[in-house]
Amino acid sequence: MAIRYEVRDGIAEVVLDAPPVNALDVAGWFELADTMRRASRDPQVRVVVLRAEGRGFNAGVDIKEMQNTTGYDALVGANRGCYEAFAAVYECEVPVVAAVHGFCVGGGIGLVGNADIIVASHDAFFGLPEVDRGALGAATHLARLVPQHRMRQMVYTSENAPASELHAYGSIYKLVDRDKLVDTAFEVARSIAAKSPTVIRAAKASLNGIDPVDVKRSYRYEQGFTFELNLTGVSDELRDAFVENRDADTSK
Repeated sequence: MAIRYEVRDGIAEVVLDAPPVNALDVAGWFELADTMRRASRDPQVRVVVLRAEGRGFNAGVDIKEMQNTTGYDALVGANRGCYEAFAAVYECEVPVVAAVHGFCVGGGIGLVGNADIIVASHDAFFGLPEVDRGALGAATHLARLVPQHRMRQMVYTSENAPASELHAYGSIYKLVDRDKLVDTAFEVARSIAAKSPTVIRAAKASLNGIDPVDVKRSYRYEQGFTFELNLTGVSDELRDAFVENRDADTSK
């Protein structure tokens, strides 16, 4: 199981635990989606803390699974799994507090960008290496974390942004030392759990309802380009180069 789940005092803790880098395979993304929906449906849950164990928060999809699977089953599965997991975070009926340490890249951006509140450790960094992997996606969510032109530059160059930068934008609520991250996330969660659960659930629905961007439709649009790129053969070369730890042919 790549996802751990526990509820204590009205706070659901959802933990990504898929060594070595929390890159989730297809089953893992669907498991995360199911776990988030389980928390959402539970009337005893007032807030969710989404965090990870290990070296970093999330390294996106399991590219090795994709390259070791014939046909497009793994690609389609990863697309659908990410879509479901990101949507489950966004549509969770209670606030989601994301606690981020180390790397938060690729699919991690989709999770964090759809969370309600973000706390991070000083060593955290955020990025979309999708262009280097022959894919597109989660720019929708990165645009919720950084300004528009910075988002575009990060997509085109695959450059990462440190947590301190996102904290300066106001995207990260609290920036703390690594050993204080979990405690800080639960401190924030407890402040929400102390409120009326009826009002908090109404507030979450209200805030989603006035969101200027339909994040589900926007992300699904991005995903169409990923599949299109795979039909050209370019994506396989870029992913193979990543798995084989070599320079990719970028002539096309």
